[in-house]
Amino acid sequence: MPADFYFTTFVFLNKIKTMKSTALSNKHISLGAKMVPFAGYNMPVSYTGLNDEHMAVRNSVGVFDVSHMGEFILKGENALDLIQRVTSNDASVLTDGKAQYSCLPNASGGIVDDLIVYKIADAHYMLVVNASNIDKDWNWIKSYNTKGVDMKNISDDTSLLAIQGPNAIHALQKLTEVKLADIPYYGFARGKFNGVDQVVISNTGYTGAGGFELYFENAQAENMWNAIFEAGKEFGIKSIGLGARDTLRLEMGFCLYGNDIDDTTSPIEAGLGWITKFTKDFTNRAAIEAQKKNGVTRKLVGFEMIDRGIPRHDYQIADAVGKVIGKVTSGTQSPSLGKAIGLGYVTPEFAKNDTEIYILIRDKAIKAKVCKIPFLKK
Repeated sequence: MPADFYFTTFVFLNKIKTMKSTALSNKHISLGAKMVPFAGYNMPVSYTGLNDEHMAVRNSVGVFDVSHMGEFILKGENALDLIQRVTSNDASVLTDGKAQYSCLPNASGGIVDDLIVYKIADAHYMLVVNASNIDKDWNWIKSYNTKGVDMKNISDDTSLLAIQGPNAIHALQKLTEVKLADIPYYGFARGKFNGVDQVVISNTGYTGAGGFELYFENAQAENMWNAIFEAGKEFGIKSIGLGARDTLRLEMGFCLYGNDIDDTTSPIEAGLGWITKFTKDFTNRAAIEAQKKNGVTRKLVGFEMIDRGIPRHDYQIADAVGKVIGKVTSGTQSPSLGKAIGLGYVTPEFAKNDTEIYILIRDKAIKAKVCKIPFLKK
């Protein structure tokens, strides 16, 4: 065998050894899930097929293991001050039991990560970050911790299940006395769930289908999973992989870090001005505020295909004469809508709704049009 074969095999086997697992990885394997490396974890991408899983969430209820996500606890009298300095949104408006979507601006105009800030109590917060950015985010926030905030990274000890779909509330209510209907969107409660105390029950879903997220210790993961599936049996509850998670979030126009936003995209370019509050000081505020005032050279837009073709990440976007005006950041064939949709950055003159654009797919210009997001209207 050639030397490069042995080297490639060594690298592959070493990657498998170093890949992390969630507390439920063996459960997914036993259920026949197709497992793939994602953000350093061995994760289920699909079970029965993307379309089947996608529609199960839209129409009834499905369960995602998203325990690869990161969780940081910030405590102390200066916890809010630290969060205010590193995030774009105004966390001072949060009350106990409320959560907030935000981002971590970097020093050069881009985004370190997007995240959710939970206010547990006064001087007590939880930050939920993307799996691929756990170390990066931790080090970034820590570098601003000049006032002695108590920071704890609980990512490796915490399991997170997202139970999504219109029947999620009916299945989960069987397992808790917490009144789930009283938890508003971007609200949460802590209470007993399936006999486990202090479970965080959050209404901050990433699918647009309704539902809840449960945070608890790893030791409870398998019991939680089994209880939820028993409670949801009458609704045809299904295990859902990361593939359907991506198509579900894209139908709602939700950004995915690493695709639609990253270290080079500003919140203003990405249409995240609504989570960027200039009533406080934060990292790179002056430059981002100048963008808000003076405009940007590109904007993130939603588009749907008019002609046949599926847009994919990094495909170029052109105008009618073939001039490149941007690129696709996310794209798929929408199971709910039966047509291809995508997100991408274009120059501002092409960002207006109904503007005709062309996606370059295998050197062919395929017609599309800019449209409002979410693609799936409620």
